[in-house]
Amino acid sequence: MSEWIEPGDRLPVPVTAYGPLQLLARRVHILASTGRAPEAIEAADAYLAIARAVHDEKTIGFLRQGKMYAYLDMGRIDEATAVGERLLATHRQSGNEVAEAKVLCDLAQLRVLQGRYVDGMRCLARAGLLLDLCPRSDRHRSAMCSFAQTAAVAQMYETAAEAYERLTAQDAAHSRTTSFDLVYSRTLLTWGIRLDHVGRTDEAATRLRRSATITRRWLDQHPGDPCMTAVQALALAKLGDTAVAEKLAESAILPLRQGESWEFARMAHLALGISLRASGRLAESRREFLAAHQLCDVSPPSPDERPIIRYEMGLTAVAIDGGQPSRDLFAAVANQVRELWQLRLQRVGMLRQARQREEVESARADAERESRRDALTGLGNRRRFDLLLNQVDAGELGRPLALLLVDLDHFKAVNDAYSHSAGDRVLREVATLLVSHCRAGDEAVRYAGDEFVLFLRGDAAHARDVAERIRQSVARAEILAGVRLTVSVGMAELTDGMTGEALFRAVDDRLYAAKWSGRNTIAA
Repeated sequence: MSEWIEPGDRLPVPVTAYGPLQLLARRVHILASTGRAPEAIEAADAYLAIARAVHDEKTIGFLRQGKMYAYLDMGRIDEATAVGERLLATHRQSGNEVAEAKVLCDLAQLRVLQGRYVDGMRCLARAGLLLDLCPRSDRHRSAMCSFAQTAAVAQMYETAAEAYERLTAQDAAHSRTTSFDLVYSRTLLTWGIRLDHVGRTDEAATRLRRSATITRRWLDQHPGDPCMTAVQALALAKLGDTAVAEKLAESAILPLRQGESWEFARMAHLALGISLRASGRLAESRREFLAAHQLCDVSPPSPDERPIIRYEMGLTAVAIDGGQPSRDLFAAVANQVRELWQLRLQRVGMLRQARQREEVESARADAERESRRDALTGLGNRRRFDLLLNQVDAGELGRPLALLLVDLDHFKAVNDAYSHSAGDRVLREVATLLVSHCRAGDEAVRYAGDEFVLFLRGDAAHARDVAERIRQSVARAEILAGVRLTVSVGMAELTDGMTGEALFRAVDDRLYAAKWSGRNTIAA
């Protein structure tokens, strides 16, 4: 296309993979990720009307995604799920596997928050399988981050950490930290605290030290960042470096509360509470834990935050009076923590089993697809044709729908004169030409021998235009030196009350008419 543009000319919009109205979608995502969810929803609804008016399908998808995240931030899980399921259907229909994987991760997180763990693990397992098969790209990285985030929300720290390690490994050539390092450090921090609470102190220390190392490197490059200061303070407090942790936490609390960064503010209060308890200032320590607990009512916490806060509050209560009631209360909290840990391990096992089922199902689906594929051309075969015709009868393909029956003229003469090997080459090249004229939702199949059928999502006018382009493309193609190949095309549109068999009979009759009218023509 560049040769059509005069030097100095500019296109009216930037050409990107995200749609011409991508800045509108970007604004919605920024609003959703900065605590302004109601504004994000209002903006998404307004921008969706604009995107629909200009048929910008990519921007429509990104706007819906931003709206889903806004609903999630507001705790409106059912509405977020409805948007996510609509997105999933769209991506599956378009065949965009990376986008499908990302929305599956988002739906898995929503189902975990609804307590639907079996469904959530099934979605996450399917997403993981798709991501393993998809080529690496920026969209793949984004989907991998969603996968890791969902695993962390489900408290499957092992799975989340593995995903983050894969992401950070891709950035190994860079000397600076990335956003993946930051979310990885938070996952390690929570994992370490939970390990400590179930008595696995050595493993806990390993994760906490790794988290502290990552956040320290970040703070060296971004000094004064209150969010990462809170993460660093909490890791150091749990590692016993309470003097430094106390100073860091005190410096971060006010900016975090003023900036309404409630998750990190809770971390800072926890870090300060642990540090104060270590120095014997138990009343002040208790006040910090209460502050962290109260902030859970201001902003919904992740599923593992409340158990962590309760455990640390219980330790402080025992340290304050040491009476039997306090010890009994702490014993109950500790027992609940252990039970939650076992449930967490069960989810890890559920994901592993779901992944195994998805792999078996994927292998079965691959074998089924292969049985419907023509080995020579790569198109669908007669079995695939029969399935599509059944879908016409069931109303699953919808309307408008048109069929083209494409037949190579005098193909037997090509085989006789140039060999079957040359004939096979012709069939492969013609199949490639047919696919190049298909849009999303269209499908080409090899019906038999040198006959091909195209299922087109369009009306008769669109089908005739496609048929003419195919006819001209084949006539211009130089597949065999010195040989001019042509095709005859029959065309028919699905009408009210027409069965799949009747539709094919109509298109077959028209192909017959095209042959009798002299070939290299279209009959409609």
